[in-house]
Amino acid sequence: MAVRFVMIGGFLGAGKTTTLGRLARHYAAQGKRVGVVTNDQAHDLVDTNTFRNQGLAVEEVPGACFCCRFDDLVSRVGALQASERPDVILAEPVGSCTDLVATVVQPLKDLYAGQFEVAPYAVLFKPSHGTRILKNQQAGGFSPKAAYIFKKQLEEADAILINRADELTPQQQTDLLKLVGEQFPGTPVLKVSAATGEGFDALTELLSQTGGFGRKILDIDYDTYAEGEAELGWLNATARLTAAAPFDLDALLAAVLADLASVCRDLGGEVAHLKLIGMDDAGAFAVGNVVSNDTAAKLSLPSNISPREADLIVNARVAIDPAVLEAEVQKVVTAACSHAGVSAEFRTSQSLRPGRPVPTHRYAKAKD
Repeated sequence: MAVRFVMIGGFLGAGKTTTLGRLARHYAAQGKRVGVVTNDQAHDLVDTNTFRNQGLAVEEVPGACFCCRFDDLVSRVGALQASERPDVILAEPVGSCTDLVATVVQPLKDLYAGQFEVAPYAVLFKPSHGTRILKNQQAGGFSPKAAYIFKKQLEEADAILINRADELTPQQQTDLLKLVGEQFPGTPVLKVSAATGEGFDALTELLSQTGGFGRKILDIDYDTYAEGEAELGWLNATARLTAAAPFDLDALLAAVLADLASVCRDLGGEVAHLKLIGMDDAGAFAVGNVVSNDTAAKLSLPSNISPREADLIVNARVAIDPAVLEAEVQKVVTAACSHAGVSAEFRTSQSLRPGRPVPTHRYAKAKD
């Protein structure tokens, strides 16, 4: 029997991880076995650890987008099939990636038709940046090339999901539905909140449909796409936190996030996504994030613990030189820890600009 393959796209900070976590709980409540595949430009991904700490079976495709690591994606799904026999695979692509219908959806449907049953491709709309981008206003530190990626992600969607509805006023929700509907006519637009579950009945009904989905092949300029991605500084770092006395993990993570967001603003770097996870040795964990220069630091999953030791992973995606970003992350973490009486020993740190996408497959037109 074919495995249902559900991929949810969207820009950095759109809420993909929270959305997939809620979908995983939905499918598990139906008695279905669920596997998750995460994706990133580098190793040490907060999302992988978040899913794993929620008890989900997770595989990770690091080093490039699903499109450029297509064979790795299929291999990681195969590993999940061997160990978990999932009924549903949930896939989270890199948030700066687009052209996924031509490079992932179509190859899966064509080359692995008997193995995968591909769900409609839904893309999350991020209000904090999306409203400005669709109104052709300056999107903070993002250039038109980064905005180009954002728009292309929405253009290829089978459905657009306006996320974070719980953070919007009724008038803002109405205005966004109208704005998105006008710019992407013919594409269903749903209002959802991954945090509260609002709109998820309609979303799960959409994802269960079969038929002529995943057919929107983009007319895309890969030079603009590559240059837009390369504007983002990418930083993944891990550190071991130790203290002589118990420390408030949630308070420390909140301080790191707030201080790092402030530093990025002062340096003129637009935040696409700052995300971190803190984990004690017993398996308790906290997750926090910042999704733009205009939004506050938030602990989406507090731990309510005070350990003496913990592991920290920081993922930062900011329109800034990656070497500067790496230095600032280490400086901020060290200072915040010192203020809390905690020692931070960095174990790994990777900073980079995403390279030019070179898809394994790219279908010029839909084959089904």
